[in-house]
Amino acid sequence: MRRPPRYASASYAFGPGPITPAVKYLIWANVAVYALTWIFPVLTIVLGLVPQAVFGRVWLWQPVTYMFVHGDLMHILFNMLGVWMFGVELERLWGTRFFLRYYAVAGLGAAATTLLWSLLPLDVSTQIYYAVTFGASGALYGLLMAFAMYFPARPLLMFLLFPIPAKYFVLIIGAIAFMASAGSGGGGVAHTAHLGGLVVGYLYLKGSRGIVSDVKSRYLRWKMQRLRRRFEVHSGGRRDNWRDRVH
Repeated sequence: MRRPPRYASASYAFGPGPITPAVKYLIWANVAVYALTWIFPVLTIVLGLVPQAVFGRVWLWQPVTYMFVHGDLMHILFNMLGVWMFGVELERLWGTRFFLRYYAVAGLGAAATTLLWSLLPLDVSTQIYYAVTFGASGALYGLLMAFAMYFPARPLLMFLLFPIPAKYFVLIIGAIAFMASAGSGGGGVAHTAHLGGLVVGYLYLKGSRGIVSDVKSRYLRWKMQRLRRRFEVHSGGRRDNWRDRVH
């Protein structure tokens, strides 16, 4: 009797795989701060980003601490999901040190954008000046920009409905953030921070790429010149003696 063929069981994977060290520490730090603000709600104002407090009371820690504050469970859940999905692959690509540096730059850039925007003579700027901004979204948008720059053709789900290439995904969300930042209100969403994370992340990566590429190019040219001098052919003796030109 002939046995039916064996078929390998199908397996499906979600996300980028095992968590990397920096992403794990960032998630735990955000969860810890969320727990503290849930127990002591006043910490949301103290640790969140309030331009009036930064400019008036010199609360200089807020541009850093606001990245770890979240309003509710869904807020932190979606932000940490994004940090895991995009951060793990970027940390594997860059290494932990550069990943943490980039995450901090994107988050601080989002805070700086919010602070500067709050000083503009616009109605929405007045609202931002007195409002509290919090969440890892600014840094997360920086991760999205980096992901689109390194994996432009990778499909991402727009509005969790249909897939489009990462480069177009970032263009669309960037346009949404820009138009929402210039408009009145915002539905409690820090569109200015989102825009800042995208722009600062892009400029930082372009600058880092340019500097690194220039240093590598100069080093390779210097090394090639040394090799040429070392293995340079010097002819000597009779011109028809081919052995004099062997090196």
